[in-house]
Amino acid sequence: MNQLLRVQNFNVSSDGFGAGEDQSLERPFGHADPGAMFSWAGATASWPMRTDPGGSRGLDDYFTRDYARNIGAEIMGRNKFGPQRGPWRDHGWQGWWGAEPPFRTPVFVMTHHPRPSFTLSDTTFHFVDGDPATVLEQAREAAQGKDVRLGGGATTIRQFLDAGLVDTMHVAVSPVKLGSGARLWESPDELLDRFHLDVVPSPSGVTHHLFWRK
Repeated sequence: MNQLLRVQNFNVSSDGFGAGEDQSLERPFGHADPGAMFSWAGATASWPMRTDPGGSRGLDDYFTRDYARNIGAEIMGRNKFGPQRGPWRDHGWQGWWGAEPPFRTPVFVMTHHPRPSFTLSDTTFHFVDGDPATVLEQAREAAQGKDVRLGGGATTIRQFLDAGLVDTMHVAVSPVKLGSGARLWESPDELLDRFHLDVVPSPSGVTHHLFWRK
């Protein structure tokens, strides 16, 4: 199987959290400050949400540029799609991203409460209730030979790591502490039984962690 499952540009705090406590409509990342966590990516020339010209080149830009390379589908947890929990009260919520989501592929949202698929621009969201292996099989089929990106959040990535399904992973560790929230790891060393690891510091202050399966 040469369709990889890749984690791309996933961001955690220095103590291993991908998001803080108390996620809400107003605060998608809970008590975490997204400006501090993601400033390295937003400053790059290739940031997919960039609306003004300019931006930095170099190492960080290399990673943001790689975000969409050879990706044919994305898998995300329901918490990444929105702040609601439990059954959908209505189908008005269509994600954080507005009318033109940055994914431009089929997106499989893992949830115990499926709802009808819908399309915004060139992104179609599907809502699936299944274990990681089953959802990955659906995403691979939709990706038509390309790789599948595992978008997060931290809990969803852990489920796929624990199931042994992740092939490569890029995690950017920001120099901020959160103390609590959705945890990816206590230490990246936890994954060294299954992955090789290269650690590359960036002038922006983040440290890029590159994992690939042993």
